[in-house]
Amino acid sequence: MVYPHEERLEKLTQEEIISSTKLVIQGLEALKSEHNSILQSLVETIQCLKKDEEASLVHEKSNLLRKSVEMIELGLGEAQVMMALSNHLNAVESEKQKLRAQVRRLCQENQWLRDELANTQQKLQKSEQSVAQLEEEKKHLEFMNQLKKYDDGVSPVVSLYKVTHRHNSAALAAAQQGGYEIPARLRTLHNLVIQYAAQGRYEVAVPLCKQALEDLEKTSGHDHPDVATMLNILALVYRDQNKYKEAAHLLNDALSIREKTLGNDHPAVAATLNNLAVLYGKRGKYKEAEPLCKRALEIREKVLGRDHPDVAKQLNNLALLCQNQGKYEEVEYYYCRALDIYEKKLGPDDPNVAKTKNNLASCYLKQGKYKEAEILYKEILTRAHEKEFGTVDAENKPIWMHAEERQESKGKLADGNHYGEYGGWYKACKVNSPTVNTTLRNLGALYRKQGKTEAAETLEECAMRSRKQGAAVDPQRDGERRRSTASISSVKYECSSDAGEEGSVEWNGA
Repeated sequence: MVYPHEERLEKLTQEEIISSTKLVIQGLEALKSEHNSILQSLVETIQCLKKDEEASLVHEKSNLLRKSVEMIELGLGEAQVMMALSNHLNAVESEKQKLRAQVRRLCQENQWLRDELANTQQKLQKSEQSVAQLEEEKKHLEFMNQLKKYDDGVSPVVSLYKVTHRHNSAALAAAQQGGYEIPARLRTLHNLVIQYAAQGRYEVAVPLCKQALEDLEKTSGHDHPDVATMLNILALVYRDQNKYKEAAHLLNDALSIREKTLGNDHPAVAATLNNLAVLYGKRGKYKEAEPLCKRALEIREKVLGRDHPDVAKQLNNLALLCQNQGKYEEVEYYYCRALDIYEKKLGPDDPNVAKTKNNLASCYLKQGKYKEAEILYKEILTRAHEKEFGTVDAENKPIWMHAEERQESKGKLADGNHYGEYGGWYKACKVNSPTVNTTLRNLGALYRKQGKTEAAETLEECAMRSRKQGAAVDPQRDGERRRSTASISSVKYECSSDAGEEGSVEWNGA
């Protein structure tokens, strides 16, 4: 239980306690003096008294006074201790205030240092940006100097992309004859932009394209073949950044310009149609892409002939678009026709032959036609074997024959003798032949579907050795080969290679 008086004492501040203590000391001093005077008078009284009873009574009172004086002195001692403690607390508080002042000063100095550091960092960042900008300007000036050799016959007052009326007339005449070519200076710019894009330096490639496009439009007008060429280059950069909507807008604009200036049946129009179709295909818009691809095919057949290799490329793209829509009969027709063109015009050893056979085999696999796919894979491997080791006979067998023999023997051959009996086939899987490696993996996967585990392991181990060997010889290309052999259906879009097409990078299929 807390009494009201005690509660009031708990609420007193330090100054009030010190003030009360001083008053108590003064009261105790006065009380001590009073007691001492009374005690002195009692002592004198004792000396005067002669009766024993009275003397004893006075002695008793004097003892009480002495005890009272002792208690008063004890209280005075405690009060003095409280005063000393108060002085000590005051000194501590004073030191505390000094420390707080020092802390505030240090905080202010720390904040000032932080501000100075932030300002220094901002200045450093600005300096780095200035240096980077100067480097880019230097590279741009070097590029402009490289372009000067193309302007030897041009008047000094003409802009870099200035095209005279005479040049326009010549370009349009060549376009009408189907022989439009990219100007040499734009080709150099295209190569530079592609180089920047390959390095991932889009912050340089995009402004460079836009500046060139702006200059072309000022000197030649918007509806000019060179403007369409520049739009295609910028579309390629946007494509590499996965900005498909922006790329599609530029390609549509380029298509409109080329149709106006070069005619509806020009190879450059077909190239733009093909790129636009591929772009739609990458976005999954196969129905929108198919008519564009068919129109590009019609133009190529009309201008180049039905048996031209570029027609085969267009057939490959059209087949892939149809395959993504499940139109397998059309896919087979397009791939078979493309394969026939490649074999006739480029020969059986051309890489496009093996690639197209792989694509056709993937179509067979999606339909469950494993036997047809197996035949194509074996044809690819057999042709590669003949190219490296000569005609197939009883002593010179391709790898798939050894794999099937191993399957029949159920692994009875000694593990250490496999590749010795294969005639060193795995060494024939050259580093620069990713299609052969892909075929090994695809046929191995097909064997697994058929339950031929031993044969599948043989081909897969051979493909793995080939990939390791390739990585040891050329590490930079190992990633590319790995991507090319990562799927059983390694089907890709083909970009056009016409004079009006600005890009030769393959576009992966869906």
